[in-house]
Amino acid sequence: MSKMSHGPRARSGMKLMKSVREKGMPPITHFLRSFDEGEKVVIDIDPSQHNGMPHHRFQGLVGTVLGMQGDSYVIDLKVGSVHKKIIASPVHIKKL
Repeated sequence: MSKMSHGPRARSGMKLMKSVREKGMPPITHFLRSFDEGEKVVIDIDPSQHNGMPHHRFQGLVGTVLGMQGDSYVIDLKVGSVHKKIIASPVHIKKL
């Protein structure tokens, strides 16, 4: 038996799978999305792009944009009673 994987994409096979019609590279407009501070966004991970990908436990959660960090955005999420700051590239987030 092999040892269980503990990597960042462990046990995320169904969550990070694209449908047949979505397969391949995303359109260039997904890389050029812009968001304002205070705007509500949804984390929608694109599994074909590994740069700036948040952890899959945050898939589908709604947060608020706090600002930019390089080319990525800092997002404030409330997970249970705890506020977390997530850094994600624009490919992995979309407007609510």
